Amino acid sequence: MATGRRAEKMEETRAALIRAARRAFAEKGYAAAAMDELTAEVGLTRGALYHHFGDKKGLLQAVIAEIDAEMLAHTARLRAAAATPWLGFLAEGIGYIELALDPEIQRIMLLDGPAVLGDPSRWPNQNACLRTSIAMVEALVADGTLAPVDPEAAARLINGAALNAALWIAASDDPPATLARAVDAFRRMAEGLLAEGQPRG
Repeated sequence: MATGRRAEKMEETRAALIRAARRAFAEKGYAAAAMDELTAEVGLTRGALYHHFGDKKGLLQAVIAEIDAEMLAHTARLRAAAATPWLGFLAEGIGYIELALDPEIQRIMLLDGPAVLGDPSRWPNQNACLRTSIAMVEALVADGTLAPVDPEAAARLINGAALNAALWIAASDDPPATLARAVDAFRRMAEGLLAEGQPRG
């Protein structure tokens, strides 16, 4: 019983630190967020942060993992709501790009994240995303929606295009205008994979 309560308390501490860090990183940016202020805000010590996350970079990784899970859930809902698997595939990619307008995602995921953690295409979460995309391309090729194409190659190119579009939007002086340009180009590029005679949607 005591062990269960201890594990629960540890999870509560971890969640509190992630919440506080997420707020601080979004409002101040990673570099300006002071760890002492962050831990004091939730009534913890810097030692608790190191125990759970190793260091500030580890805390950023945990925040990004949480935001990324929310982004994936959002785009999965868009895919599920679409009228056809092809439109779902398109909606998922465009939905991901559109999230670049969210100030929190823009600051933490697309600006500070790559600056601190390196190339986002190499982050652990991208592997799960790629596997999903490969499976979707395989299904669309199998049902004749897409022309015969190597599923991994197509999935990597589509995912890379969506990620780079989001990074471009976040760094842009006019994100809404850049979004419109990016979505139009992404849609046209994705439609180039369609089998002959398939509606573009």
